[in-house]
Amino acid sequence: MNHYDINYPRTQDQVLVARNTLVRQVYAWMGAGLALTALLALVTVSTPALLNAVVGNRLLFYGLMLGELGLVFVLSGAIDRLSATAATLLFLGYSALNGVTLSIVFLVYTADSIASTFVITAGMFGAMSAYGYLTRRDLTSWGSFLVMGLIGVVIASLVNIFLHSDAVSWIVSAIGVLVFTGLTAYDTWKIKALAAQGASGRKPAILGALTLYLDFINLFLMLLRFVGDRRR
Repeated sequence: MNHYDINYPRTQDQVLVARNTLVRQVYAWMGAGLALTALLALVTVSTPALLNAVVGNRLLFYGLMLGELGLVFVLSGAIDRLSATAATLLFLGYSALNGVTLSIVFLVYTADSIASTFVITAGMFGAMSAYGYLTRRDLTSWGSFLVMGLIGVVIASLVNIFLHSDAVSWIVSAIGVLVFTGLTAYDTWKIKALAAQGASGRKPAILGALTLYLDFINLFLMLLRFVGDRRR
């Protein structure tokens, strides 16, 4: 059994119903995750004791980051062995932890620029996700290219931790915007394709929501480096 329970529809109407149902569930859970992240970020930045604990304790901060990575790996790699309830709780837990760690952006960028960047991100994400959903093209060939770009972004970001180069940061951000814009369309197309095969249930919806959630958050952070106004 793979990540999805596949029930092959026999008619075109069944295909459309299966696709639309799963896609609606994916977006609903993704929206819930983003809302929880935003709420926890605002709560953290509005609570001095909590914010100081996150910012002032480097061990705690990196522990939270490692916890987030662990949750992503568990959800992505072990979802077959999880119940739907466990998968849901892990996704919501990841969204909450991400909100706590992302609260630091409020210390770096102005609230107005964060809000405007969020709107820009939502527009770009919506347009590319709509393309991935509506296109009749086979986007399989995008996969390997985008994964290579993602690996390059991760490696360059890690190297720049030691270089502290503004030029490298700008280039990485520019490539990152392109990569996550492309991934938004590609991942939406994959979800649509799996739904057309009959994938159904909460677990595939949660996994799809996690994928698009990550695309959105990373696109937002990359764009913030371009259009965000830093606090002085």
